[in-house]
Amino acid sequence: MQHVSFDPQQNYFQLFNITQAYQIDTAQLERQYRALQSLIHPDKYTHLPDAEQRVAMQHSTLVNEAYQTLRKPMLRARYLLSLHGVDTQEATNTVMPLDFLTAQMAWREAVAEAQQTRDAALLGEMEVRMQRETHELEAQLVVKIDTEKDYAAAAGLARKLRFMEKLAEEIHAAYDEIDI
Repeated sequence: MQHVSFDPQQNYFQLFNITQAYQIDTAQLERQYRALQSLIHPDKYTHLPDAEQRVAMQHSTLVNEAYQTLRKPMLRARYLLSLHGVDTQEATNTVMPLDFLTAQMAWREAVAEAQQTRDAALLGEMEVRMQRETHELEAQLVVKIDTEKDYAAAAGLARKLRFMEKLAEEIHAAYDEIDI
């Protein structure tokens, strides 16, 4: 097996040789991912003994997991914060500013109404607005994580981002329901 160094102490950013930051060069991540996969893909090692095939599979699995984590903004934020000892507590800490929770309730009511009335145009408008607000949260995460190193505040923003991801899922489910 061609030797590719996998240091168990390496984090995902080091694995791909990219800067450890929330704002990353996704094109560079993609290039590094493809380069690594071209070296370690398990199909290249089917002629080797089982033990070496397992190692290749483990390396490939690690690279895939790292890639999926770093390419998705929410997962990247969560991972970065964990590297700094901060748990986003998405499952246990649902405390949010009242205005944010009120807006979330309004969003969900509007999604339900658009779904009930089969209003795809309204869902489209909501999706565009939701994407804009999601991008604003991501921009705030860049500042809190990369510039200010305020990881506690970033954890709160990550929890908000998770709410927005769930909202996006609800909008897509409403689209699917209308298409039936």
